[in-house]
Amino acid sequence: MDWELYSFVIRSKLRKGILASLEITKTPTQIGKDVDSSVSNVSRTLKEFTEKGVVECLTPKQRMGRIY
Repeated sequence: MDWELYSFVIRSKLRKGILASLEITKTPTQIGKDVDSSVSNVSRTLKEFTEKGVVECLTPKQRMGRIY
């Protein structure tokens, strides 16, 4: 287990909520509704997660409605 990555995720209520919300594939808008946060905050967190290898964007070429 990557403990630094684990620590990164659990330090934020938003990051924990987003990861929990991703039990099934969703768009940032759907995740935002689940965690009661703005789409911009969710998108920024998903970008961090993607860069760190926590989640994968299944439709990276899409400008809107990306699926994670």
